[in-house]
Amino acid sequence: MGAIGATQTMTVTVTSDAPDESGRPQDRREARELDLETLTACRQGNAVALRRFVGWYQDLVFAFVSRSLGRGAHVEDLAQEVFLRAFRALPRFEPAGAARLSTWLLTIASRLVIDARRKRRVPTIGLEATSPAAAAGTPETERQRQELGRALEAAAAELSPEQRDAFVLAELHDLPMSEIAVILGVPENTVKTRLFRARAQLRTRLAEHWEEEP
Repeated sequence: MGAIGATQTMTVTVTSDAPDESGRPQDRREARELDLETLTACRQGNAVALRRFVGWYQDLVFAFVSRSLGRGAHVEDLAQEVFLRAFRALPRFEPAGAARLSTWLLTIASRLVIDARRKRRVPTIGLEATSPAAAAGTPETERQRQELGRALEAAAAELSPEQRDAFVLAELHDLPMSEIAVILGVPENTVKTRLFRARAQLRTRLAEHWEEEP
């Protein structure tokens, strides 16, 4: 069965709290890519391999979409559409090409995010200020962390969509300029300009919070 045929009989389930069966690091540039054997099976439309593909990359896709568009039911819907489009395009993906599989997948996600913004207004909240694995501190430090998180969300909401996407990919996904340029479909210098302006705007808006820290 071909890859397109497989997608017609397979249900894609993407959830934000799905268990991480691979033990892979999340949102890190050094995260391992899907192994070549499984990728080859995916490109041939193997349903088991395609489910592994989703499990491997769903945290990455969900994080990018939610950070770019804000939390809500639309995030899971869009993440599912990312994987459905990826399934159809996988036979054309070149494993030996210049783009990593995660970069290729985020490129699809980025295009869908841009389309979603054009079609409707979506809330721009949900930009995490700290890692979910951050250790709990005292009530005072927890209060300060929450205040900083709210301030970051408010400041990030004022960024342009283009600046926000560049900031998310650089600061929260730890991607290099070259990969961000591929994902967003713009020259590297454009990415640098957007990121510089985003950082400058956030630095200005959050200055008082950083100055308050001992």
